Amino acid sequence: MISKLISDIGFESNLKMEALSNILQPYKAIVGTVAAVVTIGQMFSGSFLCYDIYKQKGTKGVGIMPFIGGLVMSVLNLKYGFILRDDTMIQVNFVGCAINIVYLMIYFNYSAQKGLVWAQIGAGGAISAALIGYSEYEDPKLIETRFGTIITAFMFYLIASPLFNLKTIIKNKSTEGMPFPIIMSGSVVTFTWLLYGIILNNSFLVLQNVVAVMLCSVQLALFAIYPSKPKGKERKPKAKKVD
Repeated sequence: MISKLISDIGFESNLKMEALSNILQPYKAIVGTVAAVVTIGQMFSGSFLCYDIYKQKGTKGVGIMPFIGGLVMSVLNLKYGFILRDDTMIQVNFVGCAINIVYLMIYFNYSAQKGLVWAQIGAGGAISAALIGYSEYEDPKLIETRFGTIITAFMFYLIASPLFNLKTIIKNKSTEGMPFPIIMSGSVVTFTWLLYGIILNNSFLVLQNVVAVMLCSVQLALFAIYPSKPKGKERKPKAKKVD
């Protein structure tokens, strides 16, 4: 009885999404263009982190994960775009790959631990290669669903990663270290892709971006609650020179 109820709810949800998709179908080109533009714009949010790296001539306080994660995500979504035969996804993620490669080059140039950076980049490349290889051998009837599931799981991990330090954020009453430009722009991007997923009637795109919008909202709420710097953090006065 419970399984039948769940099945009925799922069927009803699919009908609603299909109906909404039909209503939004005339706006597919517009929403797709907006999604592409804001996504490319969001990819440039990493330039703020790169500028911080340039200013301090080092990578202290700036993690490499946003750049490696961005590249891996772009590569996987590029492949998914080819699977769906969707030109918007292909074009956007091709640009994403190029931008994140530039970010990684800047990070590597200023990093004091180049061996570790090489290892992390290699791990990201290995994961991408393994998943792309898997997609080539998977059953064509199942690849869209299964590859979409993999991308969804990886996307959730990347978006939720700033919340892994939630205990520290609450303890220090500060959002210091959280990448606000990436989170803010990510909120706009995930919402536009949510609309595009509904238009395509693609359950994975919709699921990805519903959860992504929720995660981004939680992180933006933290910025509203806590300042970017701890309140008690004050600059130490410079010692006076003794004659």
